[in-house]
Amino acid sequence: MTGEDIRSRAYDLLTAARERSLALTGCVGEDDLIKQHSRLMSPLVWDLAHVGSQEELWLLRAVGGQEPMRPEIDSLYDAFEHPRAERPRLPLLSPEESRRYIATVRERVVGLLERSPIEGDPLVENGFAFGMIVQHEQQHDETMLATHQLREGVPVLSAPPPAASSGWWPKEVLVPAGAFTMGTSTEPWALDNERPAHQVHVPAYWIDTVPVSNADYLAFMEAGGYERRELWSAGGWAHRQDAGLTGPRFWWREGGTWLRRRFGHVEPVPPDEPVVHVCWYEAEAYASWAGRRLPTEAEWEKAARHDPAAGRSRRYPWGDEEPGAAHANLGQRHLQAAPVGAYPAGASAYGVRQLIGDVWEWTSSDFRGYPGFAAFPYREYSEVFFGDEYKVLRGGSFATDPVACRGTFRNWDYPIRRQIFSGFRTARDAAPGEGV
Repeated sequence: MTGEDIRSRAYDLLTAARERSLALTGCVGEDDLIKQHSRLMSPLVWDLAHVGSQEELWLLRAVGGQEPMRPEIDSLYDAFEHPRAERPRLPLLSPEESRRYIATVRERVVGLLERSPIEGDPLVENGFAFGMIVQHEQQHDETMLATHQLREGVPVLSAPPPAASSGWWPKEVLVPAGAFTMGTSTEPWALDNERPAHQVHVPAYWIDTVPVSNADYLAFMEAGGYERRELWSAGGWAHRQDAGLTGPRFWWREGGTWLRRRFGHVEPVPPDEPVVHVCWYEAEAYASWAGRRLPTEAEWEKAARHDPAAGRSRRYPWGDEEPGAAHANLGQRHLQAAPVGAYPAGASAYGVRQLIGDVWEWTSSDFRGYPGFAAFPYREYSEVFFGDEYKVLRGGSFATDPVACRGTFRNWDYPIRRQIFSGFRTARDAAPGEGV
């Protein structure tokens, strides 16, 4: 890409992210913006001003060397200073003040983009800082969409249904033993936890062709999955009891019908969609019931990226081409996951489908840095979360923008979280002699 190409792309993506932020906060009234709809989430108005605060911090100040616009609000929008549960009690900017603030920041950022260097310092190389801020805003847009799902009241969002499933597919796919390149050292806007590229040897394994569906998960529930202690890990069983889990979040039963609430709409649970709003412990218990397990993060990425014919790792399951509407359900084009088996054009070299979009997929792996990891541009993005408290999710969801989703992108969360758009697929070890 030329310098002008990078600037043009950054401008277009910054604009798209801002349009989404304003749409998600412009469809509800002021009371809904300042209200905390769940202690797990910030008020929508906090997210709105926070994206502007980070944009000012990293672009206007760090890249542009400009003086702070509103230094008195820095601490209010520092995610590490104030847990989400505390944020409604802070003296936050009003919705109108927030909109004015982020508009002023953006006006100055557009001017900076026109003259900023895009090579040399790692922060500006290939427009990295602009790409980081685009991804940050889109990540908060997905968070705001999750807040909308938690919000009670009449529906305010709408979108057409996603694509139907297509063709036949095998239940599972064998991935042969061997090494592959995990992570990246070349993706210009990849974040620090995706780096560096490194070789990983993975024993042969089988992995589900598609994510676990609602019908699959209902079979687990009807087999007494939530009552059978032997299916759950010690931590999972304790959480199941403490939280009173009986099914995915937003599900309930009326008579003989399972219903769900989806962005204010009440509807029967569609059997062919991937199950969503389950925590890691629930996914783990289901896999135990099915006689399987969750894939490791390396297994997930090998199934998604490795091209055995070419002997290399792709950017996406289907190749190096940017995601299109035929590849995956991304970017809030739809407000639900597509039926399992959809998007055959997005299949990986091994034939695994829907690895990108639809639902974030829990893996069995703890969130840790790769060999040779270096924090950049600040430790608080990834490094402070490394350890066994967080589990890795991969692949993005229908709510994830394409700019914040690729074959190397890593998400993480506590194993008890399920307000996120999380699902899973399962795996199993290959038998001796298979895939060697």
